[in-house]
Amino acid sequence: MNIIRVLLRKEFLQIFRNKAMLPILFVMPVVQLLVLSFAATYELKEVDFALIDRDQSELSRELTAKFQATGYFTLKLETFDREEALDAMNAGLVKMIIHIPSEFGKDASTGKQADLQLIIDAVDGSTAGLIQSYSASILNDLNTEVLTKLNIEQAGQQIKQAKSINIIPQNWYNPNLDYITYMVPGILVVLVSMIGVFLSGMNIVREQEIGTIEQLNVTPIRKYQFMIGKLLPFWVIGMVDLLIGLALARYGFQIPFLGSLATVLVVAGIFLIVIQALGLLISTLTHTQQQAMFIAWFIMVIFILMGGLFTPIESMPEWAQQLTLANPVAYFIKIMRMVLLKGAGWKEIQFMVYTLIGMGSVLLLISINRYKKTTG
Repeated sequence: MNIIRVLLRKEFLQIFRNKAMLPILFVMPVVQLLVLSFAATYELKEVDFALIDRDQSELSRELTAKFQATGYFTLKLETFDREEALDAMNAGLVKMIIHIPSEFGKDASTGKQADLQLIIDAVDGSTAGLIQSYSASILNDLNTEVLTKLNIEQAGQQIKQAKSINIIPQNWYNPNLDYITYMVPGILVVLVSMIGVFLSGMNIVREQEIGTIEQLNVTPIRKYQFMIGKLLPFWVIGMVDLLIGLALARYGFQIPFLGSLATVLVVAGIFLIVIQALGLLISTLTHTQQQAMFIAWFIMVIFILMGGLFTPIESMPEWAQQLTLANPVAYFIKIMRMVLLKGAGWKEIQFMVYTLIGMGSVLLLISINRYKKTTG
C-alpha cells in the first residue's frame, strides 16, 4: 500500500503542476456541456420560408398567417417569381417554398381538390422531415376548418357534429418534450469517456517519450501497483467531473433526478474503469502521444456515433445494432437516461452493469498482460 500511495502522490503532483492540464480537466468539460446541450438538438426552432401566392384570396392569406402563428415559420421572401424563390433556397436563405396556385381558394370553397405545393430543402433529412410533419399538421387543421365551413354553408344552418374520440396525450419522463432533457445525460457520458480514454491512453506513452518509463521498470514496483498508480488519479478526476456535470444538469438545466444518485455513481465508477482500461490498452499499442491520441479519437468517434446519443440504436441497421453490443458508451448512455429520467433501479439495469464489468475485466487483463516490465 505504501508503494501505491507514493505513486498516487507522484501522479497527482504531476497533474496539478501542469497548469495547462487543469483547465482541460475541470473547465473544458463544463464549457462543452453548456455548448453541446444547446447545439446538439433536433428540435425545430425557426424555419425561413418563401411564399409564392398566385391566388391572393382570403384562404391563402389565412394559410400564410397559420404558418407564421406557430412561431416556427418566418416569412422571409414573398414573390411571384418562382426562380427568385428557388435562388433563395439555393443560397440557403430559406428552407421551404410555399407555392399557392391561382385557383386555390376557389377550388377549396367549392369542394374541389385544392392543390398546394411545398418545396423543402432536404439536405438535412432530419430537419426536412420535421418541416414536412409540422406543415402537414397545419394544413390538416386548415383543411378541417374549410370542410366544416363548407358543410355549414351547404346545409344553410349550423350542423350538430357528433361527439368524436377525445385524445388526451400524456408524455411520461419528459412531459414538455424538451430535447435538452434527453441530450444532457448522454453528453455527460461522452465527456467522462473523453477524459478517461485520452488521459489514461496518453499517460504511459508520455512516460515513454520523456524516458522515465525505464526508471520505473527497474524499480521493484509490481505491474498491478504501477497500473493502479496510473489509473486511479484520472478515475478520481473523472468522478469529480461527473459530479460537477450532474450538479450543472440538475440546477442549470433542471434535469429531473428520479433515480438514485448512488446508483449513477456506482455505475459511473465501473464505466470509468472500462474506459480507462481501453485507454491503457491503447497506450500499450502505441509509442507516442500523437499515435495514442489518434487511435483514441478514432475509437471514441465510433462509440459516440453508435452509442445512441444522437440517433436511437433501434433505428440503425441490424448489423450496426449488433456492433453496439460491444460499445460501453451505449450501455452507460442508456443507463444514465433510465436512472435519471425514468427512476430505474438495479433490477432494470443489472444486465448492462454486468456487461460493463465483463468488458472492464477483459480489457484490464489484456492491458496488464501487454505491459512489459523488464524487472521486478
